Amino acid sequence: MLEQLRQRLQTLQKTAILDGGPGYLPLGIAPIDAALGGGLARGALHEIAAVSEAHLAAATGFALGLAAPARARVCWIAEDMGLAESGAPHGPGLDAFGLKPERLLTVSVAQRGDLLWAMEEALRCRAVHAVIGELRQSALDIVALRRLSLAAADSGALALLLRSAPARGASTAATRWIVGAAPNSCFAGELMRNRRGPLGAWILQWSDSDGRFLLATHAQPVAAPALDRPHRKVA
Repeated sequence: MLEQLRQRLQTLQKTAILDGGPGYLPLGIAPIDAALGGGLARGALHEIAAVSEAHLAAATGFALGLAAPARARVCWIAEDMGLAESGAPHGPGLDAFGLKPERLLTVSVAQRGDLLWAMEEALRCRAVHAVIGELRQSALDIVALRRLSLAAADSGALALLLRSAPARGASTAATRWIVGAAPNSCFAGELMRNRRGPLGAWILQWSDSDGRFLLATHAQPVAAPALDRPHRKVA
């Protein structure tokens, strides 16, 4: 399976035409872009954690909202156990974030070590603009995080480490977010770590027409998510 992934990435790299290079992906929200020094840094690692595992769908949607506007190929890597417990990403939810099937490469792995290896390989492939690695609650040492950061810096790709619960300890990530579900299909996002500026918290909503996040008109406290979720619907 890992050899098939390597061959697939090599094929993509031969046929892809990349637009742009290392820089920033503005969210189009003035206070957030100002805090980030212009936008989300490309060529860097960013951690996105759900408030708790029950909020994983919201964190997933947030990650997709950051990755999809890159208008390029996205590689999604997840552990088999995570897919069994939380379900696979929901097709209509992917469409809502403008991520077409032909732009998404999905990889399932058996162990955490395989996930980290696959993330590094995908990040070093210049045909891939964004890599999302879905990690369960297992902790990662600083060496593993540094390797992911270096791999992203080499190619200018956007590296998103999606966690089912907040992480503890040191990190080489440029930003660390904690995301939960809010009323009216909104996202409660808190910037907990920012190497370029201040921290903050915002209630966001996704705009299908604009294809980006907007500040919610009426901010509300985080809502309790439904416990019965046969598919990981992102919205």
